[in-house]
Formats: sequence, C-alpha cells, structure tokens
Amino acid sequence: MSKPPKKWKMAVLIWMAIYPTVTVIAMLFGHHFSKIKPLPLQTLVSTAIVVPIAVFAVVPAMQRLLNNWLSR
Repeated sequence: MSKPPKKWKMAVLIWMAIYPTVTVIAMLFGHHFSKIKPLPLQTLVSTAIVVPIAVFAVVPAMQRLLNNWLSR
C-alpha cells in the first residue's frame, strides 16, 4: 500500500482544482448568482454547484494527471 500524498501537495492540487472551477462557473452563471440575495444564499448556491464538480470530476482527474508528483 502506498503512502498518501503530503498534505501540502494535496492542498496545492485542491487549489488548482477549485480555482478554475469557481472561475468557469462564475463566468457561466455569475449574472444569475448576482441576482440571489442575500450573499450567504448566493454563496450556498454557488458552492453547491462547485464542490460536487470539483470533488467528483476535477480533483480525481488532477490526481491521475499529477500522480507522479503526488507520490514523490
């Protein structure tokens, strides 16, 4: 069994996954989000979209892509 990646590497990978995901979602749906009031509800809706995309698609893809770096 291989040991898990270092936490700082996973933090970098997650940031690399979250940043473009948030940016793309904001570009596509930002005008809709801006109509949602109050801000906490707007944040709830946007994170309800971003988190599953990141967790189930982007992070696993990046883990496969960066596997060699993560395992060093």
